[in-house]
Amino acid sequence: MKKRLLSFFFCIFFFSPILRAQSTKLDSLLPVRGFCIGAPQSKQVDAFVKFINEELASRQVNTLILRVDFNFQFESHPELRDSIALSRREVKKLVAACRKNNIQIIPQINLLGHQSWATTTYNLLRVYPEFDETPHVKMPEKYVWPNADGLYCKSYCPLHPGVHKVVFDLVDEICDVFESNAFHAGMDEVFYIGDDKCPRCSGRNKAELFAGEVNAIRNHLALKERKLWIWGDRLIDGKTTGLGEWEASMNNTHQAVDLIAKDVVICDWHYERPDQTAVYFAMKGFNVITCPWRKPKIAVAQTHDMLKFRTTATKEMKPRFFGMMQTVWSPAGSFLDEFYGIKVNEKAGENTPSNCFKTMYEEIKKVSQ
Repeated sequence: MKKRLLSFFFCIFFFSPILRAQSTKLDSLLPVRGFCIGAPQSKQVDAFVKFINEELASRQVNTLILRVDFNFQFESHPELRDSIALSRREVKKLVAACRKNNIQIIPQINLLGHQSWATTTYNLLRVYPEFDETPHVKMPEKYVWPNADGLYCKSYCPLHPGVHKVVFDLVDEICDVFESNAFHAGMDEVFYIGDDKCPRCSGRNKAELFAGEVNAIRNHLALKERKLWIWGDRLIDGKTTGLGEWEASMNNTHQAVDLIAKDVVICDWHYERPDQTAVYFAMKGFNVITCPWRKPKIAVAQTHDMLKFRTTATKEMKPRFFGMMQTVWSPAGSFLDEFYGIKVNEKAGENTPSNCFKTMYEEIKKVSQ
């Protein structure tokens, strides 16, 4: 017993300065080293805690964004819970694992856009259909894109007088239970905004509507000293840049970039090319994080771009280049199956989220040594 204790304290004494030095250097190179994924289902919580302890911690990931949406047993609005949802006790397991490993945990609920997918209307608009920006657009029995209605995902109306009372209740509760000083509101790929048939939004400037919603969320969070994070695609001009309607805006919301508070953190995602729009956001005064998905070569290029920006930028710009964040758009369970080789997508070859994650963090380790 005594020998084990001596060995334990020796390890702390000997290795702690080394680990601190590595962490300090990494923090200087890339202040944010993130991972974004859907929150696990209840049955996957223990496996995900293991993943945090063994995989995120070993790679010195320091930020975890969990897309919760309605996968929590909300007390403020139990009518909006998923049928199977995380309990408070299960969330606290995730919080404890992140705290132990010095990982900032940030919950996400998709606000404004992404209120539906394919043929499914999500909980908010299903329970409160009066919040729908486009109630005249009916969900199809079979979804195809493109379609006559231009339906990708439903949005809620940002000017509906009752919507913020509901969504802010959810935001406050989820930030409290995750003990988080930041919240991710999503807000990507918003196609429906300022619809001509909306009695409140019709004829209004789409950029002002988008900025108004971002600022409303930001100002609510600021009441409890919390920061807002969002995806950046709606703030990029899709036509001028040639990035198109998915990675950028084709409905003029990009002008909102000059109308929103500068302390909003921008998660800048590009998956097919290493487009350097992080510079654009930093020049606009925002802190920005570059986000890859499934292509390892793209992620490596983006990592070196971010390092170059931090090395060559002015002293005013450098702190705005926050770092890198791997994004995963499959459920947590299927990602873990892929990561541990339980289920392999042979058709995808090297281009998988798990391989992208491993490759990007191997590259970060390499450049930090």
